[in-house]
Amino acid sequence: MTLPPARQFTGSGPQLEEMSRPSSAGAGAGAGGLGAGKAGGGKHGGSGGAAAAAAAAAAAAAAAVAAGVSSVAGSGSATPSSAVSLTSAGLPGQSPELTALFECPVCFDYVLPPILQCQAGHLVCNPCRQKLSCCPTCRGPLTPSIRNLAMEKVASTLPFPCKYSSAGCLLTLHHSEKPDHEEVCEFRPYTCPCPGATCKWHGSLEAVMPHLMHAHKSITTLQGEDIVFLATDINLPGAVDWVMMQSCFSHHFMLVLEKQEKYEGHQQFFAVVLLIGTRKQAENFAYRLELNGNRRRLTWEATPRSIHDGVAAAIMNSDCLVFDTSIAHLFADNGNLGINVTISMC
Repeated sequence: MTLPPARQFTGSGPQLEEMSRPSSAGAGAGAGGLGAGKAGGGKHGGSGGAAAAAAAAAAAAAAAVAAGVSSVAGSGSATPSSAVSLTSAGLPGQSPELTALFECPVCFDYVLPPILQCQAGHLVCNPCRQKLSCCPTCRGPLTPSIRNLAMEKVASTLPFPCKYSSAGCLLTLHHSEKPDHEEVCEFRPYTCPCPGATCKWHGSLEAVMPHLMHAHKSITTLQGEDIVFLATDINLPGAVDWVMMQSCFSHHFMLVLEKQEKYEGHQQFFAVVLLIGTRKQAENFAYRLELNGNRRRLTWEATPRSIHDGVAAAIMNSDCLVFDTSIAHLFADNGNLGINVTISMC
């Protein structure tokens, strides 16, 4: 076990790193606190002419679908449309040009079904449409809502790139699959992994650690795969967070202990380990949390979560070490709780 210079936890217990004081919702980040207190492109198309051109393309695509075949570029044979991959379906060789017609002139994301147009035929995506009072292209009225069925048919034959393609995602998907994929895409920007809602930072995975070191300097970092996480003053009222970083195996892990009322009137502690990395990288590790003292032992073993998933998801699903205040007092000493943390490679 690797331990830094420490204070005595009990009269005869192990030496432990003394964590800085936690931060609470009521008090915010105290002096030397552990993180924040818990408070709780592309070109644009979409002109009327573009819509008309796409409508003509839709007729050709619909005819191919009706015939049950799609031509494969570079071959003289026809293949049943159900067996053609998404990238060769519809109108081969024209996908980039056609998908460009679906770019929203406001946010540059794609206009996907259900597709609505203004009276002049211009398109805008549904999220942007809800915020606008007039068409961003011609300034004409957006009401009444006019459905563009031809463009919807074209959209159903095309693969669309992930919205995070500029960050490195190479996937192209059917429009119905895009939203679900983008919710979990590994190239989606990362948010600050610190608990609480005070830090609004977001950026690339490579920028997470520099952000933590610059903006959250009060978080203690320990080296080694076997350390002790000491949470001080666990009897503080209200919702409280304790945070520590652990570095081992050339990776960084965030250890989080939260006290909150998941159910009204019932305060609980939730302890979890997050990897500063992707979900795929997290699968290569395992962690063990152990409360040990007074001839009692409580252990939790699991795969660390990626910071993409966050602490809230782990707590919501109880995918972490969970114990109530009465259990905490069995292992605490003078209001301080030590948790043995061991990281291993699978």
